[in-house]
Parts: sequence; C-alpha cells; structure tokens
Amino acid sequence: MSIQLTILFTLAGIAIGSFLNVCIDRLPLGKSLVSPPSHCDACQHRLGLLDNIPIFSYLFLRGRCRYCGAHIPIRVFLVEFITGGLFLLAFWRYGLTAQFGITALWCCVFMVIIFIDKEHKLILNVITYPAMVIAVVFLAIHTYVPGAVLMPPEATLINGLISAAALFIFFFLIVLIRPDAMGMGDTKLVALIGLVSGFPLVVFSMIIGIVLGGIVAVVLLATRKKGRKDVIAYGTFLGIGPIVALIFAPEIINWYLSYF
Repeated sequence: MSIQLTILFTLAGIAIGSFLNVCIDRLPLGKSLVSPPSHCDACQHRLGLLDNIPIFSYLFLRGRCRYCGAHIPIRVFLVEFITGGLFLLAFWRYGLTAQFGITALWCCVFMVIIFIDKEHKLILNVITYPAMVIAVVFLAIHTYVPGAVLMPPEATLINGLISAAALFIFFFLIVLIRPDAMGMGDTKLVALIGLVSGFPLVVFSMIIGIVLGGIVAVVLLATRKKGRKDVIAYGTFLGIGPIVALIFAPEIINWYLSYF
C-alpha cells in the first residue's frame, strides 16, 4: 500500500505541476487561471487532451506545439517533473499525515514564486499575501489545537511571527540602504519564509537560499553573463531554501539540537 500511495502522490504532484505552469504563465499577466482553456500562446489553438498529459505530452511532442510547431519552454517539463519529485520526497518523509499535505502545499507555493521570479523578476503580492495569512492560520492551529501536527514540533505561532518580523526588518533595511540590491518583493518573501519555517528551520532556509544565490551570482559575473549592475532574481534562490528545509526538517532539527 505504501508503494501504491507513493506512486499515486507522485503522479498527483506531476498533475499539480501542470496547474502550477498555468499559474506561472498567467499570474504575472493578471490573467484568469480558469479561462480561457489551455491553448498555444503562439497560434492560440486550444489544446486537446493528448496535448495536456503532464510530462508525456512534452516528450512526445518534442517540446513543440502540435499545431504550429512553436517551441514549448523547457520550464513546462521541469515544473511538472520537479513537483512530482517533491511530492514523492514529502510523502517519503511524512507519510499519510497532515504535515505531508502542508509541506506539499508550501512546495507548490514556492515553486510558483521561484519560476515567476526567474522569468519576470517579480514576486507577486497576490501570492505572498494570501500565503502569509494561510501560514499564520496553520501556525495557530498547530500551536493551540491539541493533537494538530501541521508543522515541525519546534514551530509555534510566536516563533513564526518573530522569525518573519526579524527577516522583514533586516531585508527592509537593506532595501532602504541599497534599493538596487533588493526589492520589496524579496522582503515580503523572506517574511513568508519566516512564517513557514520558524526557528531554527528559518536559519537553514535562509542559508541555503543565500549561498545558492551567491554561488550563481559569482558564476554569472565570472562568465560575464551578468554585469555588476544587472539585476539577479534573488527570490529564485531564496524560495529553494524552505522547500529543502521543510522536507528534511527532522534531520536538520536533530543536527541542530545535537549542538545545543
């Protein structure tokens, strides 16, 4: 049964990844997520059932529109594949529990943030504000409802609020001092990460994102693909941190507690 559920949730993650692609395509443009139906952006032809099978359709069509031959971004395949993998890892970590569902949800939220920021250099309020409200609700239930385990054991409402406030203030000061280095979108994103992760996970979430962003920035500068004044989508890397931290929370927390 465990193997069957693992396969089921992995396939569910791949299918949800297809919807995440719709969010990534439409939210930055202010378009509806339900209308019009899926279509080719190049020729506007409505896509059929065989064009919408996650992963398979991209591979079968070799990354091209069936009707006009226009190129389909590799991101479509990557989001579906990665989301399926994240669901697999989350289920492997937490099993059929509420914490699995919550972790899978946050993986989806951060996946959308990561790829929108990568393509448009935007972190949208329409994502971060509702996500913050949901995070506070989850933390309140986890903290005050007996037997409700939605987050890592160390997470509490006060813990999450303090983590979010500390990160928001720190990054807001960076925006004031160096507005060319960070934007308010990044500031709101780190506040969300603080709510979702809580202490001590937030420390690891931020370290992962900052180190990844720093490494990529150095490589881009060294290869001259970016100049010192070019904007780098930092939210793309910050969003990776909480995904890794939430999935591997037990190992991270045990490692942390072993030193304190």
